[in-house]
Amino acid sequence: MSTPAFPPLMSGHPVDAGIDPFDKACAMAALGCDAGLIVHNVAANRLAAALVMAPEVPLEQAMAMLPACALGFQNALGALGPPEVAVHLEWAGGLQVNGAACGRLRAMAAHARPDALPGWLVVGLELPLLAAGAHDGGTQPDTTALYDEGCADVDATELLEAWSRHTLHWITRWEDEGPRALHAQWRGLAKGIGEPVTQGGLTGTFLGIDENFGMLLRDEDAKTHLVALSTILEQDK
Repeated sequence: MSTPAFPPLMSGHPVDAGIDPFDKACAMAALGCDAGLIVHNVAANRLAAALVMAPEVPLEQAMAMLPACALGFQNALGALGPPEVAVHLEWAGGLQVNGAACGRLRAMAAHARPDALPGWLVVGLELPLLAAGAHDGGTQPDTTALYDEGCADVDATELLEAWSRHTLHWITRWEDEGPRALHAQWRGLAKGIGEPVTQGGLTGTFLGIDENFGMLLRDEDAKTHLVALSTILEQDK
C-alpha cells in the first residue's frame, strides 16, 4: 500500500493491522497530540481511519464534525467511484452504499458534557472493502462491502486521501459559514427521515434535526423529543 498524502493542517500516523486506528487516535488525543492527526490502516479488505480534532466550541456544537466527516466520505466516494453508486448517511454514523449497510463513523470525546468544550474529539471511519468469509450477495442482503458495489477500481489509499480533503472542506465551511450548508447537504443524503426509529430509549418518527444535528423524534403521543447527537459518543474503555 502506498503512503497517503494529506492536505495542509492534517498529518498521518499509520498503524499495523492489529491496532485499531480509532482506539489509537483516542489514546493519542488524550495524551495531547496535535489536532488534524489521522491515524490509519489500509488493508486489502478494510479501510480504517480516525481524525483527531480540538474543537473550540461546546461539545453539542462540535458534534457537527460527525456529519462533516460523513459528508466527506460521500463526496470522496462520489469523486472516485462510479456515478451510479448511491451513498446515504444514518444519523448515528452508519453508512449505506446502494441501500445496504457498509461501514460506519464513530466518535469519542474527552467527556460527554454537551455544554462544555470537549478538549478533544475523535471521529473514526470504518469501511469494509471485501466481505468477510463467503459472500454470495444474498445471505446478508442488508450488509455489503465497498468492492461488492461496483467500486473494485477505487483505490483505498486514494479514498482515504479524498476523505481527508473533503472532510477538511466541510469543517472549514462549518467554521466560516456556520451549520447551514452542512445541514442542507446532510439532509439531502440522510437515511430515515420520516420513518419510525428507536434512539436513546425512545421510539417514534424521525422528524429531522435541530441546528446542532440533534434528532427530533415524535412519539405515539405526538410529543416531540430532542436526542442530542452527543448521546452516540462512545465511552472510554
